[in-house]
Amino acid sequence: MSSSRPVILIVEDEPGIADTLQYALRTEGFEPRWCAGGEAALTQADDAALVILDVGLPDLNGFEVFKRLRAREPTLPILFLTARADEIDRVVGLELGADDYVTKPFSPRELVARVRTVLRRSAAPAAAAAAPSTAFALDDGKRAIHYYGQPLDLSRYEYGLLKTLIGRPGFVFTRERLLSLVWDDDTDSLDRTVDAHVKTLRAKLKTVAPSLEPIRTHRGAGYALAEDLPATLSGP
Repeated sequence: MSSSRPVILIVEDEPGIADTLQYALRTEGFEPRWCAGGEAALTQADDAALVILDVGLPDLNGFEVFKRLRAREPTLPILFLTARADEIDRVVGLELGADDYVTKPFSPRELVARVRTVLRRSAAPAAAAAAPSTAFALDDGKRAIHYYGQPLDLSRYEYGLLKTLIGRPGFVFTRERLLSLVWDDDTDSLDRTVDAHVKTLRAKLKTVAPSLEPIRTHRGAGYALAEDLPATLSGP
């Protein structure tokens, strides 16, 4: 019997976690489907609206499953689950192009909210897909960023923040995520730390292009790089 509920494929080898996710998703109007390994996921993802993918699977590495799924279905939304507290899973997952990640232990309510956000974002017109901004030129080897051809004098954390934002124009990064990706030890940092660095970044960008607002604030969510920046600056 067919269902109009969006199918969410849960790829998780811990039954307790899978049961919790299935209950949370089902009560919020989704149709959860569970498999415990990567090989099974590759055969069950065809009609999924989104995949919740654990990084540590017993047969295939979660990143490998991700690559195979995306090779077959480039627009399939995928959210990583990771039990590791260090940055490697999160950073690699985002660089591969994952839509989001959640670190265990997690709140089922928060995870469902993130599922809704990813699905809403993926339903936007294809034209909204992010592409690297031509307003910026990044030289990671030299840890240098140019904005409309002008070199920016950036502190270590300003560089990390801006590099993260320009890597995914339009993607809304929460303060928590920016802390975890850019700061060495986010547990010793505060959300206001991100706000303060964004403020100084904006001031430096204004000196190059006073009329533009490249870093957008999404109230209650976080920050994103504008997707509509012109390729070149117009004359005075």
